[in-house]
Amino acid sequence: MTPLVSIITPMYNSEAFISEMIHSVINQTHKNWELLLIDDHSTDKTIKIATSFSNRYSNIKLFTNEINQGAANSRNKGIIESKGDFIAFLDADDLWKSEKLERQLKKMKDENCDVCFSSYELINEQGKQLNKMVKALPFLTYNKQLKSNYIGNLTGVYKSKTLGKITTANLRKRQDWLLWLEAIKKSGKPAVGIQEPLAYYRVRSNSVSSNKLNLLKYNFWVYRKGLRFSVIKSICYFVIFLFEQFFVKSKQIVNL
Repeated sequence: MTPLVSIITPMYNSEAFISEMIHSVINQTHKNWELLLIDDHSTDKTIKIATSFSNRYSNIKLFTNEINQGAANSRNKGIIESKGDFIAFLDADDLWKSEKLERQLKKMKDENCDVCFSSYELINEQGKQLNKMVKALPFLTYNKQLKSNYIGNLTGVYKSKTLGKITTANLRKRQDWLLWLEAIKKSGKPAVGIQEPLAYYRVRSNSVSSNKLNLLKYNFWVYRKGLRFSVIKSICYFVIFLFEQFFVKSKQIVNL
């Protein structure tokens, strides 16, 4: 039987991108999926657009937050409501290539793994390709992932049928890093990366992650608040993270 994939999408004021994102899911060659849209109290036309799709497609489901709760809580809400054998994530402004799910499910079956991710290309706010790619590692161990987040959340898939529903910590940013750490840990095996780019990540000037200096504190909080390391241990790992991020991981960004 073809496995069901649950796709979790938190949304907030995403009217400019939501239709294109949903179409990239509808166009998947793997057809057995459900798309769970969680609106985080948008004030634009996001809900109206999402409703037009959920009214037409029975496997597109819309949930709404009465107050703004942040991406972590919104993702968790989708994870809890999901029914799939696999769980994947796609933010409202990002896109998938049509063969994305099919390629990953086959890879996971062939490699007998529980966590899979892929390379992805970068596009700007208007959807124009920036001719750059973030290249996935072929294999990713827990210890390597502990040094820095090597899984682009828009590419990650985990087998919930085996690992259970893994929710995210309530951090404003980098909660996805903690999720993939937990998934690899529970799997007991390395995550498997697909070298070809299977998704498009939209680089936005006004995103939280666009402020690199401000973002550093969230990476420290992964160790201190998310993993509950001691202050000294958190500082040590944060130093390791800085080296990994700027001198090792940076080499994963390549020109096309």
